[in-house]
Formats: sequence, structure tokens, C-alpha cells
Amino acid sequence: MSNSFSHDHVGISVTPDDLEATIAWYSSKLGFTMERRFDSHGTTFVFMVAGDVRIELLAGASDRNSETTTNILTSMDPSRLHHFCVAVEDLDGTVSQLRDRDVELIGGPMQVAEIGQRLAFITDNLGNIIELAEPGTWRTGRDN
Repeated sequence: MSNSFSHDHVGISVTPDDLEATIAWYSSKLGFTMERRFDSHGTTFVFMVAGDVRIELLAGASDRNSETTTNILTSMDPSRLHHFCVAVEDLDGTVSQLRDRDVELIGGPMQVAEIGQRLAFITDNLGNIIELAEPGTWRTGRDN
């Protein structure tokens, strides 16, 4: 059996108290817009989109670990989702825009020769790690 997959969205759990601030962060810092918002089964679902990237915010009654990551190299914990990655055409330009919006880097920009890509890392208002990746050669097999 062979399955064909394509990426649909990343789900991020938030507390009800953090929902509006998280919507505002993704809107003002990364340019996401709200695609859909609804309540079901005691949870508020908010889908945010930017280009081909979709994020689902899920706000229900839950306690959240509020430990914030400040260094990409010390953030490796095998028991959780580590980060999600968005592709950007111009990493330096994107980093410059994010700095203008008071978004701090926790790693990079850095060149990863093994995949022919330049990367940088940020966190959202809740401490979730977001990787920013410039196009590279590892998927195409081409050399830069």
C-alpha cells in the first residue's frame, strides 16, 4: 500500500486566556490572517493562514507548560514536537522584518551545508519554536 501525503496544518494548543494574544501575535508578527473560527466540543478552533501555511489554534481548558525557549541548541526534548518550519524566499530579508517587529531570534541565521540551506529560529508568544528555511539543495539534489 502506498499513501500520498501533503501537509495540511500545524495544531497549537493554547489556553483560553492566551487565544486572543496568540491570534494577534501571528497576525502582527508573521502576517497571518484568520481563515475560520468556531467552537465545538468545549474548544475554540481558530485557523490562521499565510500563503500555503495554515496553523490551527485550539483553545480549551488545559494547563500549559509556560517554560519559554531562548536557545535552539538547548531545546531538544525527544518527548514533544520540537518545531514547525515555514519556507521563506529571502531569509535575511525575513529576519530583518521580524526584528523590526520586535521578534527575537533564538538561533541563526546559520548555514547547514549537509542540506544546502540557511535557517533561523524564532518563538511565538507562547514559546513554540518556528524554523525559517530558505530554499536549499537537499530536496532537489542540485548544488548551490
